[in-house]
Amino acid sequence: MYDQLSDIELVAHFKIENDKEKVFKVIVSRYQKRLYWHIRKLVIVHEDSDDILQNTFVKAWRFLQDFREESELFTWLYKISTNEALSFLNKKRTKFLIPLHDVNKELMKVIDDKSEFSGDEIEAKLQKAILLLPDKQRVVFNLKYFEDMPYDDISKILGTSVGALKASFHHAVKKIEKHILGN
Repeated sequence: MYDQLSDIELVAHFKIENDKEKVFKVIVSRYQKRLYWHIRKLVIVHEDSDDILQNTFVKAWRFLQDFREESELFTWLYKISTNEALSFLNKKRTKFLIPLHDVNKELMKVIDDKSEFSGDEIEAKLQKAILLLPDKQRVVFNLKYFEDMPYDDISKILGTSVGALKASFHHAVKKIEKHILGN
């Protein structure tokens, strides 16, 4: 019944109906795969991605009643998942008192572990290059390159101007090219 509704209609039904669980299940089924892969590209590890995805939906459930619809639902969910993933990485860094490059080394080891990473050699090299990017450039690159998300939507997710995002993406591409080509 609810799975044919638009996001706007789903939010409206969530706010007024007693079937909140059913409506929310539709939202989860509509976005869980996309959000999972977005998170996974940021944190690499499957188990961490699952935990962050769950936290994303817990927050969405908690705050959907107050969603003001100033952005699209998927943009709001991406913003929550991005913030959760970046918070997770920051907590991991501070918990172990290790600098950013050491966390990235840990994640690169996960990529090298064939039981954890299912991509081919080229994809592994790309993922390692992406890990070398600063967090913001990494998020921008992933959303633009893998999700083919418009800059306007990325701007809403990250709260950054379109011009700054284009510059971030350009710098990210140059750094990735440099890493892959070994220059």
